[in-house]
Amino acid sequence: MRDPEEATDGPPDPGLHPENSPGFDADPDGLEDIEVDRDVTIGEASLAELAVSDTEPVEDDALADLLDSLADGSVVARRRAALALAERTSADEDATQVVTALARAATTDEDGEVRQFAVEALAKHGGREAGDVARRLTDDPEPWVRAEAVVALDRLDRAEYAETITEALSDEHHAVRRNALVSLFKRRGEDALPVLLVAVDDESERVREWATHLLGGVDDERAESALREAAETDESGIVRKTAERSLSVDAGSFRRQFSGTLDETDQPLPGEDALNRTPDL
Repeated sequence: MRDPEEATDGPPDPGLHPENSPGFDADPDGLEDIEVDRDVTIGEASLAELAVSDTEPVEDDALADLLDSLADGSVVARRRAALALAERTSADEDATQVVTALARAATTDEDGEVRQFAVEALAKHGGREAGDVARRLTDDPEPWVRAEAVVALDRLDRAEYAETITEALSDEHHAVRRNALVSLFKRRGEDALPVLLVAVDDESERVREWATHLLGGVDDERAESALREAAETDESGIVRKTAERSLSVDAGSFRRQFSGTLDETDQPLPGEDALNRTPDL
């Protein structure tokens, strides 16, 4: 059974925090007092696009059909095929076809989510080609593709691809920097302290939140000092609360729990794989 305090869960997405919900802490007298007319942007995704992560409709499709969909299908069909191929086991001769098709989609498809899902699938199949593709995609124009590429490199071999992952710490997008930071801590543990001390001042609330979370795994006066400062002065309430929690955890226990592949259930932000689809840290 999963430990509810397990460190790999990481800090919650600030966008989902109850205190950020409209009407939080309000006490209306009745339904007529509840505001429902708000300027909310809900996007233009179709129902099919919103349901693309559900691969059940194609789970029984022949491999050849999935490969055809990945190559020539609609955007939704290509996305779903890439996700389905991540879980498809096959004979050796078919495995080569799958990897080749996913590598092509990851590097040439015009849709960013297809590229993202394809590199995710490649990492699950493993192999040298998957690493080569993921490394190339850390320069993709779409930030969520870059973020997924970092997750893929972490999954494949975070030590072998350490240089590329470290370079991602300076990416312009917070999700890429966050994924690189988590991977670095998983590899270096307390030796990641200098990088965490820099990240605790990152411009992104999400990166600062993760930096303060990870500092809980460092038994060092500098880590404690940074956490106390963040708990008192950070402009983000989420970061302050994360820092407060980190001050009370046992560093050794935190590090022992914080291991393995970047978790697929973290961070439900659009485009982040479930580290990114709802994104794989």
